[in-house]
Amino acid sequence: MRIGELSARTGVSRRSLRYYEDQGLLVSTRSPSGQRHYDDDHVRRVALIQAFLAAGMSSGTIAEMVPCMTDPDQRKARRAMAVMSRERDRLSATLESLAAARKALDELIDVNLTYLADAADAAEGRSPAQPAQPSGPRPVPGG
Repeated sequence: MRIGELSARTGVSRRSLRYYEDQGLLVSTRSPSGQRHYDDDHVRRVALIQAFLAAGMSSGTIAEMVPCMTDPDQRKARRAMAVMSRERDRLSATLESLAAARKALDELIDVNLTYLADAADAAEGRSPAQPAQPSGPRPVPGG
């Protein structure tokens, strides 16, 4: 397939695909007229590159792992293993931070739901329910 089809199948712009090639992340074959040609393995490679980029890896970091994926030898594998381990540790720390932020947000949502339910009850003249004691900061009314 040509670059336009790879772009359509992956949702990645032609410009980005050319950049991936310039960075050594993607290697195409060339026709006699110089046109880039790709196959289904390139579709999977672009998806992997996109996943790594979305996870916060730089193209330089990804490029450090590529030689092991395309032409492995022991030296490249050891170097890539160090990069992959470092990135895995970074992603694990990020996931832990995101989980903590989600937990705090869930607690704030619960506090605000209780506040809104109590406000609705008060507006209708009903006695508000006894709210649970939140562990985090109190919501700002109307916030």
